Amino acid sequence: MIGRLALRLVVGAVFTAHGVQKLVGAFGGSGIDGTKNAMRASNMHPATANALLVAGTETLGGAAIALGAATPVAAGGLIATMVTAIRKVHGKNGFFNGKGGYEFNLTLIAALLAIVSDGPGPVSVDAVVGKRRWGPWAALLALGGGWLASTLAIDLGAASAPADAAAPEA
Repeated sequence: MIGRLALRLVVGAVFTAHGVQKLVGAFGGSGIDGTKNAMRASNMHPATANALLVAGTETLGGAAIALGAATPVAAGGLIATMVTAIRKVHGKNGFFNGKGGYEFNLTLIAALLAIVSDGPGPVSVDAVVGKRRWGPWAALLALGGGWLASTLAIDLGAASAPADAAAPEA
C-alpha cells in the first residue's frame, strides 16, 4: 500500500509540475508561449492547440495519477506525451538524460505501467468506486493507447504544418 501510494504521489507530482511549467511558467518553466515555440520547432501543428494539450494532459493527468483517479486513462494520456517527447525530441540524443536522451521519459512510462497494472491501491479515488487494481491488460491498453495517440498527434501535426514551415528561415 505505501509503495503504490508513494509511487503515485511522486510520479503524479512530477507530471503536474512539468505541466504547470508548460502552462503558466511556474517552477522556472517557459509557460505557454515557450511551449508553443517548442511545438513549432518539433513540427507539432497547430502549435497552440498542441501546447495546450500537452500542458493540460501533464497537469491534469499528473493530478489524476496522484489521486489514483481514472488511472488507466490518465496514464494513457501521459504515456502519449512521453512517447511523443521521445520520438520528437529525446530519441535522437541516445539513452542518457545527461545528453538530452530518453531515459527519464522511459522511466516515467515504466512507472505509469506499474501504477496501472498493480492499481492505485486502497487509498485512491479508483478504490472508492471499487477499482483498487486494474491489471496487466489495462496497462497494455494504456501503453497501446498512448502510442496510438502519439502517432496521431505527430501525423496530424505534420499534416497541419503551414506551407512555409518547411522553408529555411532567413
